[in-house]
Amino acid sequence: MPRRELKPLSGIRVLDLTRVLAGPFCTQLLADMGAEVLKVEEPGKGDDTRRWPPFVGGEATYFLAVNRGKKSLTLNLKTPEGLRLLRALVRRSDVLVENFRPGTMERLGLGYRRLARVNPRLVYCAISGFGESGPEAHRAGYDLIIQGESGIMDLTGFPDGPPVKVGNSIADLVAGMAAAHGVVLALLARQRTRRGQKVEVAMLDVMAALLTYQASLYLNAGQRPTRKGNRHPSIVPYEVFRAADAYLTLGVANNALWRQACAALDHPELADDPRFDSEAKRVEHRDELIPILDAIFATRTADEWLKRLEAAGVPAGRIRSVAEVCESEHLKARGMIVRLPHPTAGTVGVMGVPIRLHATPGAVEAPPPLLGQHTTEVLRGVLGLSPATLARLAKRGVI
Repeated sequence: MPRRELKPLSGIRVLDLTRVLAGPFCTQLLADMGAEVLKVEEPGKGDDTRRWPPFVGGEATYFLAVNRGKKSLTLNLKTPEGLRLLRALVRRSDVLVENFRPGTMERLGLGYRRLARVNPRLVYCAISGFGESGPEAHRAGYDLIIQGESGIMDLTGFPDGPPVKVGNSIADLVAGMAAAHGVVLALLARQRTRRGQKVEVAMLDVMAALLTYQASLYLNAGQRPTRKGNRHPSIVPYEVFRAADAYLTLGVANNALWRQACAALDHPELADDPRFDSEAKRVEHRDELIPILDAIFATRTADEWLKRLEAAGVPAGRIRSVAEVCESEHLKARGMIVRLPHPTAGTVGVMGVPIRLHATPGAVEAPPPLLGQHTTEVLRGVLGLSPATLARLAKRGVI
């Protein structure tokens, strides 16, 4: 386990005013890399996801998934004392992350311009659904809404079926990743400018950016991408096939791989078939090729085909369940399945750190916090408040 001082964000303090998924995922990524993340929560309530079933040891599994490595302190931001305490923490912090609807922080007196006067070095990251400008900035944006509005759902599913959302909360998660990226970029820029800045991440922007080659089909070729099920618009075969006993995936992105795949499938003649002997021709004659491959794959088990394809150097794989992934020996060997002791939930499992820095690695070290678990520690250690002051604030419902 790496020492904390070797982590890349060691010494960086983050005020986390986020809840649910996009924001907490962002700040968890920062915590994994060594930042001290202070999760500010409403007294007696906390993050919405603390109440979302199912539970283990009284703790919501959803909350456990994206809040490890943080310290929880409760502050009532509806009180003048709570706002004063937050501003005092801002003076002693490097980063603030929030995902309220645009305008909320300004109404609380906690907008970027106000807080930049309190701490000019502050990196202020605001995550929202539709962004802070444009005619739809006022709209609330949940993951499902953004998946639909971004075009991703229109591309997901089969041609003869309805639009389908991605199986996990992809809009929230990629927005959280983009926000963490933006925070680190702003911290890097601060080394040169000595000043912080605002980082704005809109879930819709990030999801639209993911359209990449699909958007390019429309913007540059005038084509209108549609749902294709498991088919790829530019690569064939690159999809799901049914073996005799299970489904598998096959990815053949160039002619060399096509020739290797045909040999592994015991049909080398397909490589020289004039309908299929180039990338463009395989796309053009997709409807002729895929039934041929379907019939071939149906003759053997998935295990047999995967052994043959792997031996030939052709990318292929199983379609695994979430349970199988969580029990993967490969992922366990790479430290991606981590067990942590928790004060009420016993031992909890979390996913590991996917970015591997070999000289200054991050690590999963601390479990998700109980609500308000670190209030006294933070307010005494960071702000120097006395026990008597803390008792008075607690009595007033400020903490």
